[in-house]
Amino acid sequence: MKNKEYDITDYAKNIENKEYIINDGDSFDAVIVGAGHAGCEAALALARTGQKTLVINLVRDNIAFLPCNPSIGGTAKGHIVCEVDALGGEMGKQADKNTIQLRMLNMGKGPAVQSLRAQIDKTGYHRSMQSVLENQKNLYIYDGECTEIIASNGKLEAVKTADGKTFKTRAVVITTGVYLNARTITGEIIKKSGPSGFPYSKGLTNSLEKLGFDIRRFKTGTPPRVDGDTIDYSKFTEQKGDTNIQTFSFLTKKANKNIRSCWLGYTSPETKKIIMDNLDKAPMFSGVITGLGPRYCPSIESKFVRFADKDRHQIFLEPETVDDNTIYIQGMSTSMPMDIQHKMVESVEGMEHTKILKYAYAIEYDCIDPLNLFPTLEFKKIKGIFCAGQINGTSGYEEAAGQGILAGINASLYLRGKEQIILKRNESYIGVLVDDLTTKGTNEPYRMMTSRAEYRLILRQDNADQRLTEIGRSVGLVDDERYKKFKRKMKQISKLKNEIKRTIPPSKELKNFLESLGEKNADKGLTIENLLKRPAVKFYEANKKLKLVKGYSREVLNEVEIDIKYSGYIERQQMQIDSDRKLEEKQIPADLDYSSLAGLRLEAREKLNQIKPLTVGMASRISGVSPADITVLLMYLK
Repeated sequence: MKNKEYDITDYAKNIENKEYIINDGDSFDAVIVGAGHAGCEAALALARTGQKTLVINLVRDNIAFLPCNPSIGGTAKGHIVCEVDALGGEMGKQADKNTIQLRMLNMGKGPAVQSLRAQIDKTGYHRSMQSVLENQKNLYIYDGECTEIIASNGKLEAVKTADGKTFKTRAVVITTGVYLNARTITGEIIKKSGPSGFPYSKGLTNSLEKLGFDIRRFKTGTPPRVDGDTIDYSKFTEQKGDTNIQTFSFLTKKANKNIRSCWLGYTSPETKKIIMDNLDKAPMFSGVITGLGPRYCPSIESKFVRFADKDRHQIFLEPETVDDNTIYIQGMSTSMPMDIQHKMVESVEGMEHTKILKYAYAIEYDCIDPLNLFPTLEFKKIKGIFCAGQINGTSGYEEAAGQGILAGINASLYLRGKEQIILKRNESYIGVLVDDLTTKGTNEPYRMMTSRAEYRLILRQDNADQRLTEIGRSVGLVDDERYKKFKRKMKQISKLKNEIKRTIPPSKELKNFLESLGEKNADKGLTIENLLKRPAVKFYEANKKLKLVKGYSREVLNEVEIDIKYSGYIERQQMQIDSDRKLEEKQIPADLDYSSLAGLRLEAREKLNQIKPLTVGMASRISGVSPADITVLLMYLK
């Protein structure tokens, strides 16, 4: 398959850096359509488990691109990044490598809702992730547009591209993000375009409809980007990064440096007046935009309309890259005309003379109904077709990556003739996300939040490796280096949990330490475990002062402390999980016709026949299926 002459658009390279020409009619084990955050994780999961994988992507410049906010992580999203990493994925490593500021959100709350959030050098992240893909063995990249997925008699056969090439394949993972029939909107200026001016995908939606996918139209948007040198930062509150906190990847050896600050500010009453006076020009309210937007990331005009009593809203100034001083105005997403955007930006105190470098826009795009998918993310009607990311109706880079690695793992298992995995709600936020999508569906861009996870005290960032590394190892994604490090950590945790049962005697040092924290002195000896149960006592600080144990990392001390402090709550949550497991393990025949079950309500019959739940637990979470319906179902199965 070598050739002396080649078209640069057909160029790809493998880990040996050999030129490789992709020809019409070539066969691949798997094809990934799109190289955003879902596509990158899916492609790497397949290639790293030995599958010859082709990535078809519109242009190289949008591989792992961050078209919206220049950050990774956030509330619940940070959990997902840690889970992707624990499974053997790439996002966490590249996020750590390109972090310019790292913070732990919700530090004043419990560990279950604390979430990592990093400002990312968006150009550095794109370049380094692209390099990982280009140098991955078994992985090939084709610059082009996939326009058709070919299947017959319920069996996948091939994919076609806009330039007429056909590639045979046994598995496809569709990760098209917001590019399907995309159009960007700024006031009256409407362009057929992907985000940031990239090309859009023209033909694939029709092919998906013919295959049996249900298509809907969603919308998202971005704020203006401005020149940071034209901002008066004295009018804003500086937000510096945190130190001595965990990173996204369990393999990162050095703590992140906080290179740049973010800044907190507010819009003004004048901003509100400008928006309300020009609401007729807002595509969100004039009928130009028809797609459904994200509830938890609304445009600034939507916020002023929805919260009419408020005269101002928070905004954050966030650096986009270390290459220049471009600033992203978080909280000012809009699709207003350019002249109105100028007035809006200049109405913010400290930004009276700020220069806009890139105007805000809304973007509409096609996506599928995730109820079309099994919780493995495989299409219900045709084997070998998987979907991940924003095509499934989600929002966010992190949600996309979580789906991407799961779809890639399951596509690989499918190709290897092995049973696919379903991540449970008590195992991961990725499991909660996928279960919500495939049992409840979504009528707006879905965003993960800690409140969606009923077992969130168990699904913490710090223990993501304990929950998922063994799964990653079993599917072939966790390499020896990661696994050895994980086993060492688990051995340390086990050893430390035994050591803290040791009693420490009363002492002047212990008395002074407890008094400094406002804690009552221990008149008698107490175990280290009982000392840690005191709310104000932090293991790391106590160990520095009192020399309680030796040879343990801060990470291990922290995890053991959390387990001790929240042991009662964790035990109760584990009891609930054990109780719920009975329903999760009760399987339902795939060919069951719910129309024939006497006693089921009509709505329940329709929903159950549509979704075809795999277990009774999954059936119980379907909207429109009542506890009484589940009782009828259990009686039938019994």
